[in-house]
Amino acid sequence: MFSKNLKYYRLKNAMTMKEFAKQVNLSPMAISNYESGSRNPDMDILKRMATVLGVRVSDFLAVRNENLVFKHGEYRKKSTLTQTQQDFVQECVEEYFNRFMTIVEILGGEVLPDAPSTGSLPLTSDHEENAISLRKHLGLAMDGPIDNLIEILENKGILVYLCQLDNDKFSGMNGYVNERPYIVVNGNMSPERNRSTMAHELAHLMFAWPEDMDDKKIEECATSISGAFLLPRTDVIRELGLHRSIISKDMLIVAKEYGVSMFLLVKRAHLSNVISESLEKEFYIQASSWGWRRNEPSRIMKESPSLFEQLVFRAVNEKEISMQKGAELLKVSYEDISSNCCFVEE
Repeated sequence: MFSKNLKYYRLKNAMTMKEFAKQVNLSPMAISNYESGSRNPDMDILKRMATVLGVRVSDFLAVRNENLVFKHGEYRKKSTLTQTQQDFVQECVEEYFNRFMTIVEILGGEVLPDAPSTGSLPLTSDHEENAISLRKHLGLAMDGPIDNLIEILENKGILVYLCQLDNDKFSGMNGYVNERPYIVVNGNMSPERNRSTMAHELAHLMFAWPEDMDDKKIEECATSISGAFLLPRTDVIRELGLHRSIISKDMLIVAKEYGVSMFLLVKRAHLSNVISESLEKEFYIQASSWGWRRNEPSRIMKESPSLFEQLVFRAVNEKEISMQKGAELLKVSYEDISSNCCFVEE
């Protein structure tokens, strides 16, 4: 669909309608008409727009699945993202899942497992209890590390997209595509922060949030649940002991094992009464002086979705689609598809 593709590439270039219109020598109203689908440009205008946006004319004409229905989760009320930035994230999500769902339709919808019911978990005042119920709902053990969260979510039928945004104001969001839940996280964040964000968005998706609960309270609850989900209190006590008088380097081993930041580990230790509030604050001050509040060193491997690639490679090997089509869907080179699909005799 031309109109959606035009808007996507304009936002990808971080351009407002006014800025874009000026560069292609058109009025903002003309751009608005093109993006709404009420008018279509001629070839000369198409070429000018493609040149300004650094794309091919054919990129504007890429087919979009008009049968997809998106329901995006609302941005936080205090989100510092501009409207243009919010629109870009939404367009990125729709463009990605358009390609994803294309291969799902080609192979048949049964290639995706049924997702767990959303908005169904009762919320209690005990977030340790809430975290355990979330683990149970996903069929996970009640304690212990969660090794590869993205892999687990994809195997549970929850779609995951790592959106590469050079903007630390965006961490994640959730929503639905054709009633299937999805989670989006900023792939430019650390692996630990990605895991915390995914757990946070999971809480938003799975619990039945009271309609009269204000946004700030919901965010606080989701954050508390996500921390307890990744590092349950029983594990905190078992790994760290009943009481700690200092925060020492051996705690880094626990942070790595559970795939969480030291900031989160220390917070969980305090909430579990393993360390005092003063020791927690002392660590935060010291860690902030090291620059960890914004850029704590990562200690784990980055997790990445693999389901989309797997389905495309399968479709190519089973000759449901051509290698060229596979390259277009994954936005990689023909050689990349060939090297991942064909065994080469040495």
